[in-house]
Amino acid sequence: MAVPAALAVRFAQVYREQAGIPEPHPPGFTPEAFGLPYEEMTVTTADGLDLPAWFVPARDGAPGPGVLLVHGWESARDRTLPNARVLHAADFRHRSSGSVRGHGANRREVIAISAGEFGSDAAAGFDALLARPEVTHGGILGHSMGSIGALLAAASDERVAAVVATATPADPNLLTRQTFRLARLPIPDPIAWPLAWLTTRLYLRPRGHQAARISATRAIARYAGPVLLVHGSADRVVPFTDLDRLARAARARRGRPVERLVIDEGQHSWLYESPEYRGVVARFFATHLGGPPDPDEAAGRARAVAASRLPDGELRFGAVAAEPGGLRSLAGVVTGGTAGDRSAGTLPGSSPATEG
Repeated sequence: MAVPAALAVRFAQVYREQAGIPEPHPPGFTPEAFGLPYEEMTVTTADGLDLPAWFVPARDGAPGPGVLLVHGWESARDRTLPNARVLHAADFRHRSSGSVRGHGANRREVIAISAGEFGSDAAAGFDALLARPEVTHGGILGHSMGSIGALLAAASDERVAAVVATATPADPNLLTRQTFRLARLPIPDPIAWPLAWLTTRLYLRPRGHQAARISATRAIARYAGPVLLVHGSADRVVPFTDLDRLARAARARRGRPVERLVIDEGQHSWLYESPEYRGVVARFFATHLGGPPDPDEAAGRARAVAASRLPDGELRFGAVAAEPGGLRSLAGVVTGGTAGDRSAGTLPGSSPATEG
């Protein structure tokens, strides 16, 4: 059974309009709400955008490693604060990436954005982190779309010393196909797969991206540094099989460190609520970025710190059983609805919604 070409193109165009432009959600909290000191910063991207960001110091400004935090789709920099608290307990200087363009307090975009923008904005954030006089070297921690951004930035910058990628979509085409499933679009596989291929390419065309260049699987294969891949076994947004695909690509690098952590019953968001997650992430960064403290002490401190989801604003980030990381209904794609009919929480052709 074939889909007429004109109908397939129209589907892809409406999909891009419906799903490709995130709704910005200004941060509702600052690091102060978590007892963290901070400074306001501005990150300037390669194409001249100024993005607001935070820098959270540690150890009274003594020189040492830092970690860039990158949030996910329709999220904002305050959603990274639980991870910031974990890293602060382990004595890492770190800074939220700021809100990626089209997110947080930034203006709403008018052209669909994808993993490509998450990657370029993460790269700009990492530049700004290393420009701090107290930061000697650094790594990146990203979640979902932010994880793709972290891997893209790392693959293009040899200064990135370590990456933690959580709940990471492995490939743009797979991600587009997954959005069809999550939206319960009744499209059989023989049609859905070529339609996902076409939709992904038309989605990316306005900003000049190519699917292969924004693929997390391709990026992890190019990155020379150590990687920790984390996924929840109950993730309903990004399939667990994406973890296996990324791990295979990482192992093929031969001799370059790769670790994987599965959080039993972990969902797409909130993995930092697991003490195991906190301990493993802190140990990984302490091992590959250096202390102080040493890896055992860093892990112990991180496990002991309280890290939980933000106390309000969660529902606006979710549309799959109220979990941040769901997707905005794509029913309008087949019913002719407009972008104004969308509810919160999109997972578009290259961009899954996340909390952070």
